[in-house]
Amino acid sequence: MSTASLPAAASPILAVSRLCAWYGRAQILFDIDLTLARGEVVALMGRNGAGKSTTLKAIMGLLDRVQGSIRLEGADIRGKPAWHIARAGLGYVPEDRRIFTELTVMENLAVGRQARRSDAPLWTVDKVFELFPNLGRMRNRRGGEMSGGEQQMLTVARTLMGNPRVILLDEPSEGVAPLIVEQMAAMILDLKHEGLSVLLSEQNPAFAGAVSDRACILEKGQVQFDGSMRSLIDSPEIGRAFLGL
Repeated sequence: MSTASLPAAASPILAVSRLCAWYGRAQILFDIDLTLARGEVVALMGRNGAGKSTTLKAIMGLLDRVQGSIRLEGADIRGKPAWHIARAGLGYVPEDRRIFTELTVMENLAVGRQARRSDAPLWTVDKVFELFPNLGRMRNRRGGEMSGGEQQMLTVARTLMGNPRVILLDEPSEGVAPLIVEQMAAMILDLKHEGLSVLLSEQNPAFAGAVSDRACILEKGQVQFDGSMRSLIDSPEIGRAFLGL
């Protein structure tokens, strides 16, 4: 897999500064700083328990206790409820998918629909099915009757129906067949081509290298590396120290 090229745009659409987060009394994140430019794909990497999924949940407003600054298009979204953040244009694809198993593909997509945004790509059912042809062939299939990979596609498709500016993807390659992993990589590059910004939590270095412009490596809830994917590939000692490569 080849490394994606860096985007021309550099102004951040998502800016996180000194982000701290807790589960109960246990602090998980410690002063996380990261930015995401328009049309950029950034891979949040690290071992299990490093704080990757917690970072995405904190940004999305899914944790009770969070400190620091989280700005989407310059607007402060920290402390806002998740539904407010979603309506502001931040889409979230959780690792556990959370589709409506009793609803059909078409019904799941209808649930995710939001109004068109002037500064974000417009997604329609037909356009989503162009991105995921498999879903187009199972429009009336219930979510609970789909494979794990198909459910992952449906979750992404439902998120796109919200016409987001930014998408948070939690472990998109985890637990799915190799063919689906390839399709997911192609999908992320298609989203980048559409102008969407993507922040993904990912442990698969080959997958991350194929789709990402930059990598942000976490270890014990702290940022240990933030740089281009090329600089990470050219620094094997970093991979050995923080990714176990």
